[in-house]
Formats: sequence, C-alpha cells, structure tokens
Amino acid sequence: MSKKQKQQAHNNKDENKSPEEGKVREKFDAYLKYSGMAFQMGIIILVGTYAGKLLDEHFQTERPYLTVLMALFSIFAALYITLKDLFTDN
Repeated sequence: MSKKQKQQAHNNKDENKSPEEGKVREKFDAYLKYSGMAFQMGIIILVGTYAGKLLDEHFQTERPYLTVLMALFSIFAALYITLKDLFTDN
C-alpha cells in the first residue's frame, strides 16, 4: 500500500466518525495537552530548584541564594516554554 493510499484510508476512517465522537476526542486531546504542560512545568521547576540546592551545597553558601535564584529562573523558564507551546498551537 502506498503512502497516498494509507493517507486516504486514514482520512476515510475519520469521516466515518460521528460528530459526538469527534467532540469527545477533542476534549480528551485538550485534557492530555494541558495536563502534559502541567507536568512539564512541575518537572522544570523541581529540577531547577534541586540544581540550586546542589550548587549551594557545592559552594557552601551561608544562605540559599543559589537555590532561590535557580528556583526563580526555572519558574520563568517553565512559564516561557508553556506559553510558547500554548500560543504556537499546531
């Protein structure tokens, strides 16, 4: 089966779906997209904060300056990445 035939078969499958199935699928896709963004933000913030903690331990700072700095940097980085993904919707 050629690539064009596979694409036509795939398009025909999508046309056979009822409108209700399409709406459910869109809601499910949106849920996956936004929950994935939340996990991505959380992981970025956790990794940044942990890196700051390790840097504070390495440089033996009196107060956790690097932890705070890296936490703030990772929050801004997570927001930037999330907003970029949100507004460049394909």
